[in-house]
Amino acid sequence: MIPIDRRSALRAGAGAAVAGALATGCTDSAPATPAGSVSGPPRGSAPGSPAGPSAGASPGNGRPAARTAPAPRRFPGQPTEIAHGPRDRPRVALTFHGQGDPATANAVLAEAERAGARITVLAVGGWLDEHPALARRILDGGHDLGNHTLHHIDISELDEAAAYAEINGCAQRLRRLTGSIGSWFRPSRTQHATPLVQRLARKAGYPHVLSYDVDSLDFTSPGAAAVTRTVTGQIRNGSVVSLHFGYADTVAALPALLDALERRGLRAVTTTELLT
Repeated sequence: MIPIDRRSALRAGAGAAVAGALATGCTDSAPATPAGSVSGPPRGSAPGSPAGPSAGASPGNGRPAARTAPAPRRFPGQPTEIAHGPRDRPRVALTFHGQGDPATANAVLAEAERAGARITVLAVGGWLDEHPALARRILDGGHDLGNHTLHHIDISELDEAAAYAEINGCAQRLRRLTGSIGSWFRPSRTQHATPLVQRLARKAGYPHVLSYDVDSLDFTSPGAAAVTRTVTGQIRNGSVVSLHFGYADTVAALPALLDALERRGLRAVTTTELLT
């Protein structure tokens, strides 16, 4: 974490980023946005971040190959649906539903990286179709990248074939862009996966479903101060927090939230690190 006395300057930077971002994001209550056509992976070297390497040997055209993204893994002793990590370590996972204006997403990533925090992004497949470069941007920042279904519709209401298409459709977009189906799967428009969705996630290659124990309610646009109060009022060792990329309140709340975590001795890490 960076010293608290530098955060006032960062808040000003975050505010400038918010001014250019649209509050049109992934919510667990708003209508779903249909995806467009599938975009292929970006060519050449990936758009990087100073916080993380873009490793790999040259593919023969003089440009470095993007490294393969981490794949899902099984965590022995953890349930199929994971809502939090160990309670005996001062670590937490800030998880973001990946949808909305890319300016907002980039502002969240930049602010987290300035503070030395790492986050987990559960991306909507249709969003990746529209903004494929963000998949590599997230990974190159040292963050986790996962699957939040293809169209972000209510997966609990779908039949087996349609639900599997939502999970696998996003998984294949992640694979095309990064070489992996992503580290995690989170169902859309629900905190908890049904037994059917858990089974279909395993079929698609995800040993676990990622839930959360702290809901920031940022998708209700309550204001930055309210987002910070909600999270800090509930968070504790091992917590997994649900947040969203698509809301200006979330970006504006992040500096104060990271300040609060630092004062309490809590370190924001990826979900993979939280459970390792």
